[in-house]
Amino acid sequence: MYTIGEFAALGRVSLRMLRHYDATGLLTPASIDPHNGYRRYAIHQLPQLLRIVELRQLGVGLARIADVIAADDQDAALHAVLTERRSELEASVADDRARIARIERRLLALEGTTMSDVIYRSVEPVTVYAAHEYAQGMGPENVGPVVGPLIERLDRALAAAGRPCLEPGIFWYDAEPDDRFSVHVSYTAEAQPVAGPGYDVVALPAMPTAATLLHRGDMTGIGESWSALMERIAADGYRVVGAAREVYLEADGHVPGPDWVTELQVPVERV
Repeated sequence: MYTIGEFAALGRVSLRMLRHYDATGLLTPASIDPHNGYRRYAIHQLPQLLRIVELRQLGVGLARIADVIAADDQDAALHAVLTERRSELEASVADDRARIARIERRLLALEGTTMSDVIYRSVEPVTVYAAHEYAQGMGPENVGPVVGPLIERLDRALAAAGRPCLEPGIFWYDAEPDDRFSVHVSYTAEAQPVAGPGYDVVALPAMPTAATLLHRGDMTGIGESWSALMERIAADGYRVVGAAREVYLEADGHVPGPDWVTELQVPVERV
């Protein structure tokens, strides 16, 4: 039998952590002296302690460690927990890489090497074939899951109606009273639009003055482009007076790629 200090040294943990594992029921001493309360641990408990220490070092929570220890087949439970943790870490690494890429783009923009100039110009009215769906908010985590199925739905509707999918595609977003956002996707309609089931014929109005910015590449950095455009609008003494649009000037297929060119358009007027 080992004292708590000896057992802590074997497992390379603190006395505080051993007491915490005891309090949570994760690893209770083999015996406790009823007179002085001294804890004693058995050698057969060492593998359990080492497993707890390893999983904690890998970032596994105590609740999931308890599941492993309580399992009839600990190897199978350990495999499941490690697989789950690996997926969590891979997702975290991907998020960190995306943040690093965003920082790099922001630094390049501050250095004036990548960001296109904001141009104020008029935008002509255009009639489009459109479909819409609701998202719970803006941002890729809300809009992304909506856009793909929505485009496919519009493609099917136009194909069934015998209508062409003419470029450029135009997206826009409207805030709804219930805090949702309606996401609109569309293709440019022919000179004589034809209505049909599954899509709407929408006349997008002219923008007498629009602040425009070219975003180059896929959609991972479009949030920064929108932020830069809005910052410039405010700095130049304008205010937004209508729904902004994304016009996909160069877009091959439905999967955004590095060669895509998207014009961001915001109707504005002088403050």
